[in-house]
Amino acid sequence: MERMGKSMACAVLMLVMVLGGSQSMAQAQQRLEAQPSGGAMVADALLARPLLFVATLGGTAVFLVSLPFSALGGNVDAAAEALIKTPAEATFRRCLGCTVSRRADEL
Repeated sequence: MERMGKSMACAVLMLVMVLGGSQSMAQAQQRLEAQPSGGAMVADALLARPLLFVATLGGTAVFLVSLPFSALGGNVDAAAEALIKTPAEATFRRCLGCTVSRRADEL
């Protein structure tokens, strides 16, 4: 009986250690994503941001051309989200070198 109690306690301890370790690994991964490398920042500033800006302008043009059809279909908000808001947030709202843009509710 005593041996079974020790085995159970050992199993519970192992479970707590595994769960705690996975949480700390997730937190470490979030910290790494929050602090991009210098190379990622340079590549973002010189390559990604100009391309995303062009994509925002192109999405705006496509949105304006498709606006009458979107209005008839009743999905103007969805079209604006996909063609203008998403590329604009990636261009102007995310940190330099980051891969994920911040939402308005995160600010």
